[in-house]
Amino acid sequence: MIEVNINGAARQLEVDGNTPLLWVLRDTLGLKGTRYGCGMGLCGACTVHYDGMAVRSCVLPVSACVGVKIVTIEHLDHPVQDAWIDHQVPQCGYCQSGQIMAAAALLNQNPRPTDDDINAGVTNLCRCATYHRIRRAIHACAGEMAKPPPEPAPVPEAPAAPVEVK
Repeated sequence: MIEVNINGAARQLEVDGNTPLLWVLRDTLGLKGTRYGCGMGLCGACTVHYDGMAVRSCVLPVSACVGVKIVTIEHLDHPVQDAWIDHQVPQCGYCQSGQIMAAAALLNQNPRPTDDDINAGVTNLCRCATYHRIRRAIHACAGEMAKPPPEPAPVPEAPAAPVEVK
């Protein structure tokens, strides 16, 4: 029995500790957003967050996940997802959940990445070669994240209580 924290929930799993996290997510828990690509940790289709860092789940044994927080695309709530839509990043879409997870981890660690930072931090492969759209969406998201929050609307002052004259 292995206990892991996936998407904010403690899960008791009866799996071999050497089972790659990817197969636990997909086959045991039914979380199909994390994709199988190469099975060797090279392509990044299987990227998840491991205590906030982007990792390749196809080569990560589930036993290495005890005591850490795993987040999958199904539980991600990050502005990069809107940027992906706004910039029409996906073409076939197969690699995109991994791309989004890698981009979100990069932006959480470096909110103003340069092109070189993006190249170093998002090493996932895209066979449709949408890299220029990926980079554009990451930069756009970084710009939005850097904006200060809007000022709250002013609260109107309550009228002064009438003064009684005696």
